[in-house]
Amino acid sequence: MKETESVWIRLALIFAVLLLAFVILILPITVVFLEAFAQGWEAYLKGLQDSDTISAMIMTLKVAAIAVPLNTAFGLLAAFLLTRFEFPGKNILLTIIDSPFAVSPVISGLIFLLLFGKQGWMGNILEEWNIKIVFNTPGLVIATIFITLPFVARELIPLMQSQGKEEEEAGILLGASLYQTFIKIIIPNIKWGLLYGLILCNARAMGEFGAVSVLSGHIRGKTNTLPLQIEMLYNEYNSVGAFSAASVLVFLSLLTLLLKTILERNLRRKEEIEIPEVTGLGKEKNTNAQVSKS
Repeated sequence: MKETESVWIRLALIFAVLLLAFVILILPITVVFLEAFAQGWEAYLKGLQDSDTISAMIMTLKVAAIAVPLNTAFGLLAAFLLTRFEFPGKNILLTIIDSPFAVSPVISGLIFLLLFGKQGWMGNILEEWNIKIVFNTPGLVIATIFITLPFVARELIPLMQSQGKEEEEAGILLGASLYQTFIKIIIPNIKWGLLYGLILCNARAMGEFGAVSVLSGHIRGKTNTLPLQIEMLYNEYNSVGAFSAASVLVFLSLLTLLLKTILERNLRRKEEIEIPEVTGLGKEKNTNAQVSKS
């Protein structure tokens, strides 16, 4: 009787999870494509060929191309610093890295507006140097960097903590420089985690809306990213154009999920290969010890 009850409970939980996934994930994605192709292929392609939409796509790629490498470099260096050294303020640095998870994107956009806006704290200095950050590409990049700051670092910190630093210390004792240790020991050991964090960071950068919306000024064809262009088209009742542009983001998200799945599979295979090697090495040592004793 208990086994039958456990089977029914397990089936009910599986059904609930699948139903929730269908309602929250699959159904909205289906609606996006149905609305995008509601008037046929010609209307769909016309929506994608709109000059402002193309400009928004280019701006999205440009912002991501700047923000993601910078955050990747920061995350790599921050993870190395936090896992390999003890220093005052270590917990404060961890809190700063995690702060974008706690702060609303709209609030972060307002903060940067108060800092770099014309009436902000640095407004007069920036105006004297003829530097325009707010309502310009640098403002979008700064907002995206802040929002995507934790992704790479948070993927690498637990990974590097679990691996320890014995290999690095051995390399330094054998005469390797810090650069050689970093390139030949640290990077190969964390490459899958680094790629995983980079993919997540890129996905978040391309889909960012709140902070970018505050700092962009919604200048059509100049400072609009793709999410902002989608909102503008939808507010103008151009549903086909809005959902056509949204389908591009859906394709990017599906590509991100595919790359994430491939990386996880490769990481799993790597772990399965390493475990038998370690087990076989231990057996070989035990055999040699028994032979030497006999």
